[in-house]
This record gives sequence, C-alpha cells and structure tokens, in this order.
Amino acid sequence: MLQHKTTFFELALAKGNLRFGEFTLKSGRVSPYFFNAGGFDDGVSLDTLGACYADALAASGVAFDMLFGPAYKGIPLAAVTAVALQQRHGRNLPWAYNRKEAKDHGEGGMLVGAPMAGKVLIIDDVISAGTSVRESVQWIRDAGAEPAGVAIALDRQERGQGTLSAAMEVEREYGIPVVSIAGLDDLMDYLARNPGANIDIDAMRRYRERYGSQGE
Repeated sequence: MLQHKTTFFELALAKGNLRFGEFTLKSGRVSPYFFNAGGFDDGVSLDTLGACYADALAASGVAFDMLFGPAYKGIPLAAVTAVALQQRHGRNLPWAYNRKEAKDHGEGGMLVGAPMAGKVLIIDDVISAGTSVRESVQWIRDAGAEPAGVAIALDRQERGQGTLSAAMEVEREYGIPVVSIAGLDDLMDYLARNPGANIDIDAMRRYRERYGSQGE
C-alpha cells in the first residue's frame, strides 16, 4: 500500500474522523463506517492531509496547472494541497476558490485567488451527489479554463442509483479523472493488516459486496 494511504488512515483514525458501528446515510443505507472530513481541524492534521493529497496527485500522473477549491470545505483543502505540492514536489501552483454569495464591494465577483487558466484541478473532500463538481466545472469553463480532474480524500466506491459509483459517474459525465487519497478497498486492506477493537471487518466486506460499484 502506498505510504500516503497508510498515513491518511492513521490520521483519520487518530482524529476520530473514521468511525465504525452502524450509521444511517442519506441514501437510507446502514453503513458499518462513517468518514467525516470536517474533523481535520488543527494545524498538524491539515498539514498531514495536504501532504496526502499532494502525494496522491503526484502518484496519479494527472496533468494540471492550478487548483480550485469549491466553497466551503474545498477552500482549506486546496490551500494546504498547494502548500504541500510546493514543499514536497517542487510545484508552485496558483489556486482559487469561489464565494457562495457575490461580493458587491472591493474587488467584487464570485471568484477569489488566481485567475482561472489552463488545466484546473478541483480539490474537495468527497463526492456524493456530484453537485459540487458540477458547479465547479461550470465555474472553470465559464472562466475559459479546462477542468483537469477532481481530487477527493476517500472514495466510498459505492454505487448510486445505477451500477456506478459517484466518482465513476463524474468521470463518465465530464471525461475527467477522479483521484482519491484512498478508497474503500484500501481501507478494508488496511484494517485487515491493522485490526482494531470494535471494528467488524466482515460487516465491511458484506457492505462492499452489497453496495459496491461495478467496474472497480
């Protein structure tokens, strides 16, 4: 397993951002695990998370010229990833984000940061319904730039209404790659190698078999 995946799981478990038990999702499914990206709430965890994003992107081979963080969770994620890309991989890239509401004073507008240009990579925590990606792609295209892909923390690899996962649906709809720090298969492999108390690996396997997307 690549080091950034192991580091990500160690961090998420230490912060309590990965929890195990029974959790009812918006879909109505009862999941044996729950991931909360909002729990990376201090300097050390954000620094480590940014490094995980940067290393996952470097390993992916996806080409991009700048980063875009959709409001709100994507904003700090894009910022720490930009810092980590410079520090760890020598890539000093511009980044930008959007406002939720237009600013009617000062510089105004809905976009903040570097002007959109070239191939723009979207940084977010997860993909669920794909709304954030859809809006981000529109921002990028309206600015005359090109969406290069999406980077997320954890891919649940779980099908939606059809046979594809949310990440796979984004790839098919927009023709861009989705890069995750880690996926559910990685998590199950990690837990098998590092068993913990009150973690039911068999429940994870059953859930993957029942709700897992096809083609992954």
